[in-house]
Amino acid sequence: MCAERADIEPNRQLFIDDVPLLDVRAPVEFARGAFPTSVNRPIMTDAERHQVGIRYKQAGQEAAIALGQSFYTPAVKAERVAGWKAFAQAHPQGYLYCFRGGLRSRLTQQLLREEGGVDYPLIRGGYKAMRQLLLQELERMVAELDFVLVGGLTGSGKTDLIRTLPNAVDLEGLAHHRGSSFGRHATEQPAQTSYENALIIAMLKVEAAGHRTIVFEDEGHYIGRCSLPQALKPVMDRAPVAILETDDARRLEIATRDYVHQLLEEYRRLHPDESQAFAAFSQHLLEALDRVKKRLGGARHQVMRQQMEAALSALCGGDDGPFRQLIADMLQHYYDPMYHYQIERKQARVRLRGDFDQLVETLGAGQISST
Repeated sequence: MCAERADIEPNRQLFIDDVPLLDVRAPVEFARGAFPTSVNRPIMTDAERHQVGIRYKQAGQEAAIALGQSFYTPAVKAERVAGWKAFAQAHPQGYLYCFRGGLRSRLTQQLLREEGGVDYPLIRGGYKAMRQLLLQELERMVAELDFVLVGGLTGSGKTDLIRTLPNAVDLEGLAHHRGSSFGRHATEQPAQTSYENALIIAMLKVEAAGHRTIVFEDEGHYIGRCSLPQALKPVMDRAPVAILETDDARRLEIATRDYVHQLLEEYRRLHPDESQAFAAFSQHLLEALDRVKKRLGGARHQVMRQQMEAALSALCGGDDGPFRQLIADMLQHYYDPMYHYQIERKQARVRLRGDFDQLVETLGAGQISST
């Protein structure tokens, strides 16, 4: 049995400390937006919630509660209580919540206590209040903290740099996308709201560690289908920029690692059958190339598609040489021209240029000037 603890108000320490959270909302609600440490153990299924909602509108709260209770056969009740109890016992310092911290949270508490013998506290105001707290914290941090962007050519190692710095937030990692036309991973991106929640929490952790400057990779407002929170867009548009300079040979190594070998490994984890994994990986890359046909031009796209088909055939036999040549061509004819156009518009904001070690030393200490 868990020791009895009091219900609490939403607070930033819940997120900074990665406190386990039991989310009893319906799966459809959880899918629209969740927190990194939350686990969904719903008090009602999507279908049950839908029916209860209709009954509430037609006949009021008492009728809706009665309908909800009718779903709880002894077997259903035992199964759901067992799931909550297992979570509570595995995470004795956690909390539970529903959307507004009302009826569903309190019914879960009651069932846990009466059927499972466990007292487990809830978060008052539920998901809605915690989400609002995060949005308020984002507005505060935008006003109080400094921000720096890391730019650089594709393959220069910007993501490696971001993941090395103690005061950086990995926008692409949180969005589960590399931020380019070829940037999709083998699995889907998070929901927009889940992405925003995770991003704000990552920023809170950087600040809680004592840093007053947060470093981001220089991104557009969209990373795949995930959009930067509205409050961050002005920050990204005016923040000083540090350019990571990397030689072409190293860029080719990094791009081949990221866009070929790591992506193939992702598909291998999804598909234990090697032929299925390679087929899905091949389709992924060919579709990505087709999406940039207009920018490449029809003739160049046709040549590169033939190159990619040949590179895939060679890679199937263990040779990544043709892929390296293809990537070198893509960097020269597609990625680099885009980068030079974009960075030209930001020249007035560039404060620093250097290699990996130089930027780690300077940005990690928050030494870049904002003026």
